[in-house]
Amino acid sequence: MKVKARSGDSLAYYSHLFMIPLDLLVDSNKLNPDSILESGQSIHIPGFTLEPFTLGHHDVFWQIAYYYHLSIDALLLVNQRRNPNNCEKGDIIYVPRRLTKPIVHGQTTYDFSRLSNDLNTLVSSYPYVSMETIGYSVLGLPIQELRFGRGDLKIHFNASFHANEWITSPILLQLINSFLLALTNNQALRGIDVHQLYNKVEVSVVPMVNPDGVNLVLNGPTEEMEEVISYNNGSLDFTSWKANIRGVDLNNQFPAKWEVEKERKIPKSPASRDFPGNAPLTEPEAIVMADLAKKRNFDRLLAFHTQGKEFYWGYEGLEPGVSSILAKEFERVSGYRSVKNIDSHAGYKDWFIQEFKQAGFTFELGKGINPLPLSQYKRIYDEMLGVFLAVMYV
Repeated sequence: MKVKARSGDSLAYYSHLFMIPLDLLVDSNKLNPDSILESGQSIHIPGFTLEPFTLGHHDVFWQIAYYYHLSIDALLLVNQRRNPNNCEKGDIIYVPRRLTKPIVHGQTTYDFSRLSNDLNTLVSSYPYVSMETIGYSVLGLPIQELRFGRGDLKIHFNASFHANEWITSPILLQLINSFLLALTNNQALRGIDVHQLYNKVEVSVVPMVNPDGVNLVLNGPTEEMEEVISYNNGSLDFTSWKANIRGVDLNNQFPAKWEVEKERKIPKSPASRDFPGNAPLTEPEAIVMADLAKKRNFDRLLAFHTQGKEFYWGYEGLEPGVSSILAKEFERVSGYRSVKNIDSHAGYKDWFIQEFKQAGFTFELGKGINPLPLSQYKRIYDEMLGVFLAVMYV
């Protein structure tokens, strides 16, 4: 929510008034902790929303503040145009309400439109999280990155490289939501002090790398997509589609022995899956992700895929020593099988390890046939929450 500062107000006072960590207020408003607030200056209060309240015959401000466990000054701050001594039945005031439940409810079909709505609500509710459009898909949909944290350890998460693995997007975003909710409300998450993690890490999240493909799987093709339908052998059933809208497998697009994958992959032209393209980094979505890694200099990278209940963390012996330490902890907290090496190349994780010699992981969430049923959602979320935290605290 936003409030209008009064003469003499400060971020430190708002931290006390709303019981929010001061650094979250600082980051939400891009101000210094000791900044002098000007009267009328608009200030973001993270983790709160304004709820209208219609006054009854005997309602008075102090009773309302007591009922909602607020300081009366919190009510006065958000109702500066109201005289608390001159209110009548039927008047509407606003009550600051702390967000105590998740915004993201991902156990549903989750296309780009639903993602966009959740991203916008998250960023407006927790404005210490920034959102940036880092590029565009083939069809011009924005590829968004979220960022938060004050630390030096740079960690990246991504999801939905593959279209029919779209369940990874809401799971990843709900993990973020859980972290932000605990952080703003001064709560631990699985016994972990998330405020300490916030000051240790800088987190980057691309929750949907392949929005065109996800929409295709969930919503089907439009009449204009005759070429795409031909890539799908004339079928209008795109349930098993993995590629981007041009029939290129985005996780076979990176210059890490790409030629090996090009030679042995069966599709030699655009298809629903496995076609690595005619050259590495031809697709805008893959280019965006490569450019992001170069720009951000991540220390650790986790790519969410489905399925198999295992994760891969080695590549050509180029992975750093911390990768094995992380792998042991991931295995412990998730129950997933740790696999150091597999006979696969040209993936984002492969290229990241090759280029930067940093820790990269591909997680295969859940178990079954893609797309995984939503009945697995809660279990996968629980399995990955430990991993999400572990990559920060190890």
